[in-house]
Amino acid sequence: MATSPTLLPSFDPRRVPVTGVDDHLPAVPPDRLTPAALRQRFQAPPPWQPEVRQEPLFVDRAPVDAAVLVPLVLRSGGLSVLLTERALGLSSHSGQVAFPGGKVETSDGDVVHAALRETREEVGLADRFIDVLGQLPVYATGSQFLVTPVVALVREGFVLHPNADEVAHAFEVPLAFLMDPAHHRRHRLEWAGGVREWFSMPYREPAQAVPGSGESAPAAEHFIWGATAGMLRNFYRFLLA
Repeated sequence: MATSPTLLPSFDPRRVPVTGVDDHLPAVPPDRLTPAALRQRFQAPPPWQPEVRQEPLFVDRAPVDAAVLVPLVLRSGGLSVLLTERALGLSSHSGQVAFPGGKVETSDGDVVHAALRETREEVGLADRFIDVLGQLPVYATGSQFLVTPVVALVREGFVLHPNADEVAHAFEVPLAFLMDPAHHRRHRLEWAGGVREWFSMPYREPAQAVPGSGESAPAAEHFIWGATAGMLRNFYRFLLA
């Protein structure tokens, strides 16, 4: 059955009030955030339920299958999540923080191939560095994308080559930070007689030394919200179960 189109108003999600912070919930224990523990969890998942599966619709069109890669980079200080900031010139979701990914093409075969292809195209991360662990449940966005998150370990040694037409910046966030609900904020927006609610997980990227200058580039804050934060929240529930 076709849905009625609902236009989502233009708004700055940073300015939408925070209705709550989930610091009363436990963080995922460190021993569950190791490569071996993650591999075991995907091989023998416990009973669990995703917290966020369907956003309120705001477009009237047929659903589109999509896939994203959730890249967990093996760093000496622990796993980190590779994310991108979308280029400002894109027609949709410009400037937003996202996982590398996109629409599943008929030539992909399955969602894993789609996620890997999109990752190569967006940030130049080669398949040989990627070890797929498994998938999280489909996440349906308000724009009618049915997104499958494909979770993978990424070995060090890669060099990223972001596609400037799609990606303004690629950065990493410690997995432990994202799996601690003390950093999960709730937002609520009323529009067109309905309500939209979402999570945000703002992260301040540490200042980086500028080679040869003796100076540091200023720290940047990345506002992780919406579908990306929703999928991370589901990952939290999966690892805590």
